[in-house]
Amino acid sequence: MAKRKLQKSSTHRQAMLSNMTVSLFRHGRIETTLPKAKELRSYAEKIITKAKTNDLNTRRLIMKKVQDKEIIKKLFDEIAPKYIERPGGYTRILKMYPRRGDAAEMAIIELVE
Repeated sequence: MAKRKLQKSSTHRQAMLSNMTVSLFRHGRIETTLPKAKELRSYAEKIITKAKTNDLNTRRLIMKKVQDKEIIKKLFDEIAPKYIERPGGYTRILKMYPRRGDAAEMAIIELVE
């Protein structure tokens, strides 16, 4: 399945998704454009699914994608245990108004309770 390029180079896109994932895990919800939210959902849900198996190898794999130790600790101690019984669908995307400047579709992406 092809990923969205979001008009960014691959390294910029990876860094942006990593930073957005950190913000999502830190705050529980973020506001962004709809295409970015759809791409972030796939990225973040894969990380949460991996974090459900709490071992050293998994921590190292996730640390490659998310370089914030505080968020890694929160992910393994609070977020992943909350979704142990859930088979997927850890995030929700809510469509919002178009942005004033360029009329880009905005959305809120949040972790499901």
